Amino acid sequence: MPSIDPILQQVLDVAPFRLTPADGPNVARKLFADLPRPALHPEVRSEDRQVAGEAGDIPIRIYWPAQHESSSPVVLFFHGGGFAVGDLDTYDNQARQHAADAEAIVVAVEYRLAPEEPYPAAVQDVWAVTRWVGEHAGEFGGDPSRLAVAGDSAGGNLAAVVAQMARDEGGPALVFQLLWYPAITSDPTLPSFTENADAPILDTAAVDGFTAWYAGHLDLSDLAALPATLAPERAASLEGLPPAYVAVAGHDPLRDGGRWYAELLEAAGVPVTYDNAEDLVHGYLAFAGLVPATTEAKDRGMAALRRALHG
Repeated sequence: MPSIDPILQQVLDVAPFRLTPADGPNVARKLFADLPRPALHPEVRSEDRQVAGEAGDIPIRIYWPAQHESSSPVVLFFHGGGFAVGDLDTYDNQARQHAADAEAIVVAVEYRLAPEEPYPAAVQDVWAVTRWVGEHAGEFGGDPSRLAVAGDSAGGNLAAVVAQMARDEGGPALVFQLLWYPAITSDPTLPSFTENADAPILDTAAVDGFTAWYAGHLDLSDLAALPATLAPERAASLEGLPPAYVAVAGHDPLRDGGRWYAELLEAAGVPVTYDNAEDLVHGYLAFAGLVPATTEAKDRGMAALRRALHG
C-alpha cells in the first residue's frame, strides 16, 4: 500500500487531529467543532428548517446551488462523526460542496447523537427526513423523481441503510447512493482494522469506542445477527438498490468494510463504482481544496453523483 500522500502528511504533521471518545462525548464534540474550517461556496444559499420526527423536531438545513433549475435534483446528506459528533454547522462546508459540485439541492440532517441517543435514534431521524423530502421536495424546488443519498463515515452507514429502507418501504425512490468511507461494519477480522490500527484521524480504538456508544446495548459479538439498519451488509438481499459509489481510503480502518459492501452490491446486480484512494486517510473530504489528492478523490465521487442526477 502506498504511503500517505506527502502533501496530506505535511498537513497532518502541522495540524494533527484524531477522533476519539476517550474523554467523553462533550470533549469529542468540542474538539471537532473547534477545527478550522475555511468558508466554502458562499454562493450556495441555505435555510434552516425542522422536520417532525418520532422524538421531536429534527433540524435540517436546505442548500440551493447558485445555478438551479425550477425543479432540481435533491441530495439527502448525512454527516459523519462516529454517530456521536458533528452537526449542521460542522458539516456546512461538505454540504455546500455537494450542492455546488452536483448542481443539486442538498438537505442536511442533524440527527440525534450517541451515547445519549443510541441506535436506532439516528436511523429514525434520517428516515423521517427522507420520507419528508419525498413528499415535500416540490415545495422547495426539488424534483422528487431525482433523489439521492450521500454520507461520510457514520453518515455513509446511514445513507446505505436509508437506501435499503426506501426500497423495502416502497419509496421514496432513490436514484443513487454516494458512500464516503462508510462505517459499514466493525468486523475486527478485516485486514484494514489491523493494518490501520493506529491510522491518523481514526484508529481502531476510536472505532470500537464509538461503536460501543452507538450500539453497545446490543450483542455485538454475533455480527451475523445484527440488524441491517445497523450493519447494512447483513440485509437479506441487496438486489434492487440504487446504483452506488463507494469511496474508501487506504489508510483507514473502515477501508475493507467499504470494499466488502461494494463487492456484495456488485454480486447482487447493483451498479457500483469502488474507489480506493490508497494514499489518503479517513475524513479526506475535509482536506479537499487544500490537498490536491483529496480534491481529486472528492471530484471523482461528485462527478458520479452529478451524472446520476443530471444524466
